[in-house]
Amino acid sequence: MVSQSAVKSELDRALALDIVRVTEATAVAAALWRGRGDEAAADEAAATAMYTELSRLPIEGVVVVGEGDAEETPLLYIGETVGAGGGPEVDLAVDPIEGSTLCAKALPNALSVMALAPRGSLLKVPDIYMDKIAIGPGFPDGLVDLDASPGDNLKALALAKGVPISEIGVCILDRPRHAKLIEEVKAAGAALHLIGDGDIAGVIHVTEPLETNIDIYMGIGGAPEGVLGAAALACIGGQMQGRLVAGNEQQRARARAANIVDLGRKFTVHDMVMGDLSFAATGITDGSLLEGVRFTKEAVFTHSVIMRASTHTVRWIRTEHPDIGKFD
Repeated sequence: MVSQSAVKSELDRALALDIVRVTEATAVAAALWRGRGDEAAADEAAATAMYTELSRLPIEGVVVVGEGDAEETPLLYIGETVGAGGGPEVDLAVDPIEGSTLCAKALPNALSVMALAPRGSLLKVPDIYMDKIAIGPGFPDGLVDLDASPGDNLKALALAKGVPISEIGVCILDRPRHAKLIEEVKAAGAALHLIGDGDIAGVIHVTEPLETNIDIYMGIGGAPEGVLGAAALACIGGQMQGRLVAGNEQQRARARAANIVDLGRKFTVHDMVMGDLSFAATGITDGSLLEGVRFTKEAVFTHSVIMRASTHTVRWIRTEHPDIGKFD
């Protein structure tokens, strides 16, 4: 029988620099399609690169959050097993390109993202919408709530920070469904940061408000992206609530297939991610927190962040890859 210390040692190794190497290679593959207007080609290149790199890791992984169901995508589908084996059993949440449109148009904040955790640690969610609210670390539990009005949440956050609401930055996806939310935030007097895409990046921005000027994320985005955002927040002590939004019977059936029967349930960070997980992201295009991939004749340069939940450590990694042929 394998001892718990041995399992932990293996997991520590898998949770270290290995996963950031995966997001680095994926970001480089995506960046080769940056600004070319072909989302499908960029997605395919990124997914292939991520799958290839994951196949080299000494893990027995299962994709819990991925590119879709098995009938929708050939790689990184939900339930797929990946890894070279011979190591710890883990859950994987992956998004080879967070913001495919951003990459295709060379717009800010396209990322390659993944999280890795012990088997059974990540919430399995269907590929439907999730209503979310998220703030960074350092606040009392339950400071903000999905069931409170935007004005009340902003008032509570401003009071906790000791600043007027006018100094609170709010990140929201710029979608017609958020028209009422946007008007309520404006009426409260907070500063709006509307983003066209990049749901995970929007949540991650609350982890570094001094850099991004974003204190809170609100609104409806993807449920899989919600789990990845929760993984980042778990690593730094942030807060998040999410509630699935099923607009039709097909989406409700997807929720049931994921063993989620209570669509009114509010999931917290600790409901969505558990255990000693690690989160990594590498910039594809320049953004508020990460620089995009840089190509020169001699090398490729990447900028990444890796976070770990058990220690709340955050490492910012700038890497020069001199063997540019490996990324061809």
